Amino acid sequence: MSLEQKTRLMIFPKPGRFILVIFSLALFLVGIRAFQLYSYIYKPDVQKEYILFIRRGATLEMVRDSLVKNQVIGNLKAFLWVAKKKEYRDPVKPGRFHLKKGMNHNTVVNMLRSGLQEPVQLTFNNVRTKEQLAAAVSRYIDSDSLSVADLFQPEITAEYGFTPETFPAMFIPNTYEFYWTTSARQFADRMKLEYSRFWDEERKKKAENIGLTPEQVATLASIVQEETNQREEKPRVAGVYINRLQRGMLLQADPTVKFAVGDVTLRRILNSHLEIDSPYNTYRYQGLPPGPITFPEISSLEAVLNYERHSFLYFCAREDFSGFHNFARTIAEHARNAARYHAALNALNRNRD
Repeated sequence: MSLEQKTRLMIFPKPGRFILVIFSLALFLVGIRAFQLYSYIYKPDVQKEYILFIRRGATLEMVRDSLVKNQVIGNLKAFLWVAKKKEYRDPVKPGRFHLKKGMNHNTVVNMLRSGLQEPVQLTFNNVRTKEQLAAAVSRYIDSDSLSVADLFQPEITAEYGFTPETFPAMFIPNTYEFYWTTSARQFADRMKLEYSRFWDEERKKKAENIGLTPEQVATLASIVQEETNQREEKPRVAGVYINRLQRGMLLQADPTVKFAVGDVTLRRILNSHLEIDSPYNTYRYQGLPPGPITFPEISSLEAVLNYERHSFLYFCAREDFSGFHNFARTIAEHARNAARYHAALNALNRNRD
């Protein structure tokens, strides 16, 4: 083969060899693109653990801005490409989404597109008023406190079978699982369901045997709860009030007077307070007040349903300031207990001076 022929072959390779080169180059480029797309979809890219809140009416652009602002996604271009391919677009689903470090775009987009939220643990306790309840609940769900407080309007409470006065009985303090997107009405619906579950046939029968409705049990339980912080003492305190109810005596419960006054922080009940004309003033009106004075917890409800059978009619704080009470069967015995407490209180005040 002459030099000229060899040169021609080097410049113009055979058709089969040319096709092979083109095919190899194309295959190489396809491989690069395939690897790029695979990385777009499956490469871990969430940079840190992050709770993404998407409110009702939000757009994909808002989601993108939140991810960028908080430096959650490393490759935003890849995330948007996956979102487009999976048809994650407006209107986006609202929710509280838990993004974990190392998640890939495929997992994130699937979560957001399907609205797969992680539930929150909603806890409320030690709340006395509807405003306090609303403030506590609104920290966990996407409903403002005003929407929750508005549940206590007469037309709404009637839908659930309550009056505004007895409605607090429906909200039993505990820890519940909710989705962040829960509305105020959905929250109330769930509370009614939990109320119905609590008041099973056995508990209803116990209430009936005492001569009380479930709402009245909750009312008495709210008084017991305000009288003592000692769980083991609650059934005994409940027994005192049930004894007074059964004898037709005035309950004379200081917490109801504080409620009537509108100041639960009162440290001393004055004679002027006892004269307030309110159905919640159990020093003036016989029987239970119209409804709970706070939101009674389960231990308080159970204390009433399983009250201690005894003959005590009175109680006052112990002189050792332990938080427990001395109980009495007669007014004379009660007066002696009260005198010991006040003597200890006066001595304590003198020592402080």
